[in-house]
Amino acid sequence: MPDVEQDGSRRRGRNETEEERADRMWSELIQEVRVAQMGVQILFGFLLTVVFTPTYEDLSGTDKTIYIVTVVLGACATGALIGPVSLHRLVSGRRIKPQAVRWASRLTLLGLALLLVTTSSSLLLILRVATHGDYVAYLVAGVVCWYLLCWLGLPMWARYRHTTR
Repeated sequence: MPDVEQDGSRRRGRNETEEERADRMWSELIQEVRVAQMGVQILFGFLLTVVFTPTYEDLSGTDKTIYIVTVVLGACATGALIGPVSLHRLVSGRRIKPQAVRWASRLTLLGLALLLVTTSSSLLLILRVATHGDYVAYLVAGVVCWYLLCWLGLPMWARYRHTTR
């Protein structure tokens, strides 16, 4: 017989308290953030070095603007993806882990969105400098669509397809 609560309703998911669920979700979130943090920090580090290369002076005004916007986006993505660590450290022991998990999750989603835009604008800048082709915008749009499919489309499809009602 399936697990049944005292009120007669069926129990769904794991049998865990709110605190246990928050602990589990925190551990999962931190593992996910580690992957994204590594990527954004490497990208941001490379972006910071570009301005110190001789080629930077040869960039057009538009390319320099794209570079500056990309660096700022990278800084914002880095901040959002490191934010959950600071949040956890500052609220640890305050008995608000469920709320902290919600805020850390929001920061992570914001960081991923910023990472998408940072990566896309980095690609735009690189392809503009490397090719000077009219097709660059189409290539970048294609990559953005690929990111959206991998980062949003597939997860939303799986959520819709495999979530019990």
